[in-house]
Amino acid sequence: MHLTNQPNKMGHRLILIIAISLLLVMQSCIPYLNQPLEPRRARLGPETPQNKELSSLPAPKEKIVAAVYKFRDQTGQYKPSETGANWSTAISQGTTAILLRALEESNWFIAIERENISNLLNERKIIRSSRAQYAGESEENGPMLPPLLFAGIILEGGIISYESNILTGGAGLRYFGSGVSGQYREDMVSVYLRAVSTSNGNILKTVYTTKSILSQEVDVGIFRYVKFKRLLEAETGFTYNEPSEMAVTEAIEKAVTALIIEGYEDGLWQFANPADSSALVVKNYIKERNSNEDMDLFSRLLSQEKRGKFSITGAGGINKFDGDYPGSTVQPFGMIGFGYNMKHGFSTEIGIERHSLQLGENNKTTAHLFNAGFRYCLSSTACLTPYIEAGAGIIDETGPDNFSKDRIFALGFYGAGFEWLPKPRLGIIVSAKHSIFFTDDFDGVDQGKYPDMLWTANVGINFYIRGNSAKRAKTPKVKKPLNNEKLID
Repeated sequence: MHLTNQPNKMGHRLILIIAISLLLVMQSCIPYLNQPLEPRRARLGPETPQNKELSSLPAPKEKIVAAVYKFRDQTGQYKPSETGANWSTAISQGTTAILLRALEESNWFIAIERENISNLLNERKIIRSSRAQYAGESEENGPMLPPLLFAGIILEGGIISYESNILTGGAGLRYFGSGVSGQYREDMVSVYLRAVSTSNGNILKTVYTTKSILSQEVDVGIFRYVKFKRLLEAETGFTYNEPSEMAVTEAIEKAVTALIIEGYEDGLWQFANPADSSALVVKNYIKERNSNEDMDLFSRLLSQEKRGKFSITGAGGINKFDGDYPGSTVQPFGMIGFGYNMKHGFSTEIGIERHSLQLGENNKTTAHLFNAGFRYCLSSTACLTPYIEAGAGIIDETGPDNFSKDRIFALGFYGAGFEWLPKPRLGIIVSAKHSIFFTDDFDGVDQGKYPDMLWTANVGINFYIRGNSAKRAKTPKVKKPLNNEKLID
């Protein structure tokens, strides 16, 4: 018998090794396909998604001369570290250069040098001194240097906030020394930008933008003895950290876009073509700004109920009866339900379930369960939300000949699950429920200290018949420019 089973054991081990090897290859294909095998050549810096929107803004009637003296990190924060002190700053200290490039990319501004104005003035002194000393020119008879441009507006502000670990999480699974795990972390950077008139010091406009910074890590590994004195150990994985410099660049470019469009609405400057007020980039910005009033930190609309008023649920799963007879096994069941969603995540539901129950080692029966209860979604405005439920019902058993037929029992239940909305009006649910009978003789035996119980787990679909009751924000028309005081050019 030992010799007969040995090939099967070796075959199972071989299948296990092959399966884990395939898992390792699939999980690690992304980092290894992009792994650099030789030094990379210098290239132009990558552009952010916001750069395309910034470059597509309507042309200005007249470019604005703008000065930037200092636009820097005002948080004073250092990079978060889990191993000890880290004296590297969390934010790039060259954000003035990033802002100046964003102004140039917008084609709306003539940016003039002010951050290192002393270097410019010293160079102009050197030019005048060299002309006087070597060319015999003086200020009276020689050509004069052209005057420096002066700004109509000064752009001020900076990086005012860097929040670490605003959202963290992960998941993992390990079985007999083999497992996979993943973790993620989200940070957030905030930018304020304001335009100041040089004629009277009036703050013309202030805008505020944010950008999240995502970090992810995936690990896959195996550590197991496949044979006596033979240990198999393998691991792979990858880590992705979104560059903070790219996040800061995108936030600054968004701030410049917002400043241009909102400045046009307030009449501070004008488009070259008045019809450009209906341009797609302008409409998209106004729509985003209106929805932003009801949006939380994680870009979820607070006033929008993502789930409809009425719902139909279809699900299937497994159950296990916990009674007085030993030998109960897992059996299938199916259900259909109807729900009515109230406010603030509360809903009422009724359902009909058909169960195949194993009451004991040799006792099977079929039962129909009619229940009604309440459900509470912890975040009704989120696409993915956990929920809890509780209620009561009756179960009608149509059993075999050794049980009395058409028996009706009452029970109560509680449970929890998750619902994910991949599309509007369509939800995928995964839940588990524990039902407790109000009596102990559902299986025909009344003994012990606890009543009969029923454990269930199911996967299903929620279909919402009516659309959500969200307040739909109306997109207002762009205001025409006002006849405000003209900026200094």
